[in-house]
This record gives sequence, C-alpha cells and structure tokens, in this order.
Amino acid sequence: MIKTYFVAPRFKGPPGQEDMPWLLSLAPVTTSRAVKIAMLVDYSPEDVEFRAMLSELRRDLKRLAGAGSAHECLLLPGTTGLAMEAVLTALGPQKRKKTLVICNGRDGEQAATILTRLERPVTRLSKPDNGLVTVEDVTAALDADHDISHVWLSHCESGSGLINMVGEIGKLVKDKQKTFMVDASNGFGALPLDVVGDSIDVMVAAPDTCLEGVPGFAIVMVKRDLLISAEGKTHSVAFDLHAHWKEQEGVGAMHAPPPAHAVAALRQSLRELEAEGGIGMRRARYQRNSEELITRMKAMGFTPFLPETEAGPIVQAFLAPRDKRFDFEAFREGLRQRGFLIAGGTLSSQKSFRIASVGGIDHKVIKGLASAVEEVLKELDVQEFTPLEATA
Repeated sequence: MIKTYFVAPRFKGPPGQEDMPWLLSLAPVTTSRAVKIAMLVDYSPEDVEFRAMLSELRRDLKRLAGAGSAHECLLLPGTTGLAMEAVLTALGPQKRKKTLVICNGRDGEQAATILTRLERPVTRLSKPDNGLVTVEDVTAALDADHDISHVWLSHCESGSGLINMVGEIGKLVKDKQKTFMVDASNGFGALPLDVVGDSIDVMVAAPDTCLEGVPGFAIVMVKRDLLISAEGKTHSVAFDLHAHWKEQEGVGAMHAPPPAHAVAALRQSLRELEAEGGIGMRRARYQRNSEELITRMKAMGFTPFLPETEAGPIVQAFLAPRDKRFDFEAFREGLRQRGFLIAGGTLSSQKSFRIASVGGIDHKVIKGLASAVEEVLKELDVQEFTPLEATA
C-alpha cells in the first residue's frame, strides 16, 4: 500500500500523458508524443513490414554505434540485465581463462555476480563508487594474471553517474589481445562511443535511456567471429546468441516473440535523435539539464556525490541530508505528487538519491523540479543539509 504524505496538487506532465509525472529516474525515461503514438499499431512478427523494420533498426543502430562490417547487431527480448547474462553465458570464458570485471558501482557488480552464479572464473578490479579506473589500474590487473582473457566495463555507472574511460581502456585491452566487453546501457545515444575506434568486441545497450525509446528488449553489438565461435556452447535456449543471430539474419525475425510495440517506438525515437542533430546535440541538451540541476540543488544546500569535473550528464547522485526530518520516501512522494519522479540511491557507502537528466526533458523541466523540491523541503521542514557520514 502506498503511503500518501501530501495532498496532491495539480500538475502538468509530459505531452500525451499530462496526468503522469516526468520520469527523472534514469530508465525508463519520458518519451515524446510521437514515440507513444508509434506504439498504437499492432504488428505481427510474420509481417513483412515488421521484419523490414527490424532490419532497418539493426542497420541504423550499427551506424550509430560506429560498428563496422565485422560486427553484428542483435535485438534480444527482455531487459539489459538479461542481455548481459546472455552475453556472459555465450561468450564468457568457462574454464581456465577468466573475465576481469571493473567494479566501481552496482553495474559492474551485477556483471560479476552473473559470472559467479554461472560458476565462471571472474576477477574483480574493485574501486569505490567515486573511484575512476585508470589505464594503469587495468594494466596492473592484466599483468598480474595472465589467465584473464576478457575485460568487462560499464560505460556509465547508474548509481553515481561516473563515466568510465572506454576508449583508453579499450585500446589497452586490444594491445593486450583480450576481448573487450562494454555495458553501454546508460549512455548509448548521448555519450561518445565508437565500437571500432574504441576496440569494443561486445556491447550491450538499452532502448529506454538516452535513445529515448521504451523497455522491452536490449541491444547487443558483437563481433561476428565471436558469434560463430559461440555456436552450440551455451546450455540456454533463451540466451543462445548464435541462435538469435541466425534467426535475425535469416528470415529477419526474432528468436522469441518480439516486443513489436517497443521496436516500433525505437524506430521513431531514432528518427527524433537524427532530427535533434545526433548524439552530440543530445549530449549537449543533457549537459544543460545536468548543469541546471546541479546548480539549483547546490543552491538549496544539497551535496552532489561527484565533483562537477567527474559527474557525467546522465544521472546525478545527491547525498542525503543528516536532518532527521528528511525522510526520502516522503520527499520522493511529495515530488511525485507535484509531477516529478526521482530514484532512490544505490551507493555502497552513503545514503543518497538520484535524479536523471535524460529523456524527453529540457532545462525548463529541471527548473520546475527545483521549485517542487523547495516546496517539499518546506513541507518537511528540512533545515540541516550536511550529509550523513560515510560508512565503511
């Protein structure tokens, strides 16, 4: 049962769903009216139109990611977490070799946990939530253990917003002749990414964050030779990347019942990305949103978890105030009733909350959020904003 803390005032939400809040919780995000309308058509996976749409999307996503002729693009039904498991099941080393997972947040930890559950050899390169992993760190880890054959890295950590150095680490991994696997689910569509230039062998991405589509499937970019070598090597039917690839390359269908409405939504959202001016212009909008958010939250007394030089434009973590009158659930509900939905914190050492600056929003929405935050803080009578101490 949801506890109500305030009398809900009137608010105006996103176009096409004015009675619902703006989604500032990273994924899914607020979508445009046109993306919503694109989902109003029923498609059959047997229909030639749907298969043509699937082929178009795979081609356009490869181009957007900078993938060359050596890579294939697959659309897998389900979440990015399921796609991560499919990739690690089909392509991760199983016996004598190991996967090095870079862990400086919950996304890296998720990959390491999947490998542990699969009973696959895994080595963690662990850093705190605000610890940027350097090329020197990865070099030392690879030099210390020559059994490492794969490296897994999250491009943008969802708990802190920290952006990891994909290009620099990718070059190192290539020089060391290892397989480089990247979780780009939080940044693909806004952060600079070049599958070929960054030496990425495998990439997992999402349609419902910076691409501004909706959930229902995940995107996997993978080198063709890895797919070929994976044939018959997975115990799972659902996670068989080779089977998914053959189906999509062959008859142009998905290996399982497709989320057709989500596929149609992504086709529209990619058109809108192009109309906006591409990845660079979208990143610029998100950066304006992020700067507006940080400036206004700091002016109210909140402390960002990351310094501005390290905080990317995707999501910002703010430290919870020590004031006992600050109750996060009351704070979140107050904002929801004013038309804004934010996310709880996931930092390992400090209580926090998160606000995303992505999706179909601009700086005007951020200004509206800031006004709502001021109202809720006044309702709660929060006065002390010094953060709680970090735990070990």
